Amino acid sequence: MRLLFPAFCVLLTACTTDGNLREVPALGGSSGAVEVLVKSNHPALIAEINAGGGALLTQAFDAAGVAPQDRPARILQLQGNLGLYDVNPGALVTALSVYGR
Repeated sequence: MRLLFPAFCVLLTACTTDGNLREVPALGGSSGAVEVLVKSNHPALIAEINAGGGALLTQAFDAAGVAPQDRPARILQLQGNLGLYDVNPGALVTALSVYGR
């Protein structure tokens, strides 16, 4: 129990008074923008990942802060997990946010 207290404190500091999580700096400062973009355009983004790129995927990379030189490798990684991202838009949001900044 004593070991869980520090973890609880860390999680608690990430919460606002209304219970929503704040932006997590480790996931880039704009993960909210990434989430809106992904969830609003999910089928088209999946198609662009499968095709190896496109305008929406570029916008998602921009929103997440993914460096242009890293994008070809990140597309390959996204393609490798396309089955997961196809059924779970939240997982795609997380991956893009982690790849960024």
